[in-house]
Amino acid sequence: MNKTKTKNYSNTVALFAGAAALAAFTTQSHAQSSDALIDKLVDKGILTANEAKDLREEADKNFNTAVQAKTGMPDWVTGYKISGDMRGRFDQISSDNATLVDRSRLRYRIRFGIVFNMLDNMEAGFRLGSGDAAGNPLSNNTTLENGFSKKPIWIDTAYGKWTPINSGGWMLSTTVGKMDNPFTLTPMVFDPDLTPEGAALQGSYMFNDKHTLVFNSAAFVLDEESGNTHDPMMFGGQVLLNSKWNAKWASSLGLAAFNIVSPEQLTMNGTTGNIPFNGSQGNTRNAAGVLRYNYSPVIADANATYTLDSAPFYNGPFPIKFGGELMNNPGAPNNNNGYWVGVTFGKSGTRKTWDLTYRYEYLESDAWYDQLVDDDNGAFYKNAPIGGGAGYKGGTNVKGHFLKATYSLTDSMSFSFSAFVNDLVNNRASGLGEPNNGTIRVMADVMWKF
Repeated sequence: MNKTKTKNYSNTVALFAGAAALAAFTTQSHAQSSDALIDKLVDKGILTANEAKDLREEADKNFNTAVQAKTGMPDWVTGYKISGDMRGRFDQISSDNATLVDRSRLRYRIRFGIVFNMLDNMEAGFRLGSGDAAGNPLSNNTTLENGFSKKPIWIDTAYGKWTPINSGGWMLSTTVGKMDNPFTLTPMVFDPDLTPEGAALQGSYMFNDKHTLVFNSAAFVLDEESGNTHDPMMFGGQVLLNSKWNAKWASSLGLAAFNIVSPEQLTMNGTTGNIPFNGSQGNTRNAAGVLRYNYSPVIADANATYTLDSAPFYNGPFPIKFGGELMNNPGAPNNNNGYWVGVTFGKSGTRKTWDLTYRYEYLESDAWYDQLVDDDNGAFYKNAPIGGGAGYKGGTNVKGHFLKATYSLTDSMSFSFSAFVNDLVNNRASGLGEPNNGTIRVMADVMWKF
């Protein structure tokens, strides 16, 4: 009896190891499929719990060997993860003002990336993304146009990361290269598609199971000037206290500060500026497109989340999040404040979940550098301000309402609808004497993630 059982177990190990080797295309899919298969064998009584444990260890060993053999990776690479997303979008901008030409565009965004994990808590990765020909730093959208022309692909991220400390409640990591934004701030401060370049240092300390202190800091390169020794740079730091008071209540308090050095080197004036005109504006500039003021804002943010047990047409506990953000830039003498307040019901992202967000935002022209904020959130300039352009533009000097609804049909597929109802904060900026021109921008998205 024991001999037969041992033989069956050995055969099972051999078969499973072979299947694991064939599944060696991706670490994540291997882990999920192998665990499911082992659980099924335990459920049917073919394996005991101890045999299942031994089988998992054997499968992992064979899997890592198979990955190294098939990919040619060195033995210090412990795993990798492939991920990405594809989004289709309908984008429309309209206004009651006849000067603004109503626009309707069909656009797509695709991103594909891979992250390699290595021994000694090392990580390296890159992501490719779509985008229009200019390489807009605030957008991976590609517009359907130009007679089926081929579309470009850009390097969206390319970085290396080391986490020397991750134990005893402490975590410390450093990242260099072109990376996802390390700062936890809203689109009023940084566009969600922005991937800054430079170096970041991040850390956290968990006091207990309720409170965690987080800090983020970075030094980013904004441009390299061959004719000047003072390159424009951005430095920043952020501290957050994240708290989970009980099963129902959670909160977060944050304080951040940033400083742009040598802002006079960041000129934007059509094709003659050293910073590409990406459709965002609002800062005070002179005729040559040079910034008049410094940008060193202090930003405070807070939010509180209450979780209900359930909600209609929602799968799982239902969070309700109230929040706000306040910004002041002492580097400018006036028009230097910004704020938003809002609420989000639910959280989409998994099968049969949804969310609904409302936000009111008021961002004055010199509260922050206009090339970094959400470029979707814009307003209409009937006349071009100094150093800028006419038309619908994102950036600063914008106020208005934002509404977004998202429903996740499956774990991989979501639908969303967004609307910006905006106007300029200062309709007489640069002495233009502009009338009050409200605009509406609506976007309908369908997104697949993998």
